[in-house]
Amino acid sequence: MPDITLYNKDGQEVGALSLPESVFGVEPNLGLMHQAVQTEEANARQGTSDTKTRGEVRGGGRKPWKQKGTGRARQGSTRSPQWRHGGIVFGPHPRSYNKDFPKSMRRAALRSALTAKVIDGEVLGIDAVDFVTSIPSTKAVAKVLGKLPLTKEMNVKNRQKTEVVTATAIRSHTVLLIVPEYDATLVKSCRNIPHLTLRYAPNFSVRDIISAGRVILAQGAVAKIEEVLGK
Repeated sequence: MPDITLYNKDGQEVGALSLPESVFGVEPNLGLMHQAVQTEEANARQGTSDTKTRGEVRGGGRKPWKQKGTGRARQGSTRSPQWRHGGIVFGPHPRSYNKDFPKSMRRAALRSALTAKVIDGEVLGIDAVDFVTSIPSTKAVAKVLGKLPLTKEMNVKNRQKTEVVTATAIRSHTVLLIVPEYDATLVKSCRNIPHLTLRYAPNFSVRDIISAGRVILAQGAVAKIEEVLGK
């Protein structure tokens, strides 16, 4: 059974968080993870791009000049594709980009992504998520994230420099915070923090996991993830 380090909101180690083998200890399937991300991005496309053909643009009803005797190429309409303001050939039209992805495959892809993150050492646990009370506070969440050991390596003027990744100093990837349940106050507190993604178990996607450089897993969310993905 894989274990990750468990921290409190003060950034102190308070033990280890055991993760279920059925979810966080499988053999990662890279092809399935790639297919899951492709499906998610395809299903997010609106497919509303549209261009007008020569039959839809305005004008062009009259033949511009007679067929013969002018010395010019014959033309039937000023809205042919080769004319300015003419119709578009083979342009996009509204369509659906949706792809089917069975539930069993999606869950297997999620298990693979979570396991890969654990193997790479990019998952850490937190014992509680009571960062804020009844009043939203971005400062309180940023303070907690700044105390967690989220580090990055930077090469500054040929010098190796280690910087603590705070809420406003996260590298190009994001930090994914998974909490046990939806909390409107916590959502309002996290939405203004750059590069921080908040999800509640088990409502997150493979793309959320893969695009995150670090995954912060609340202790109470493990049981809910196992309940859905451990089947």
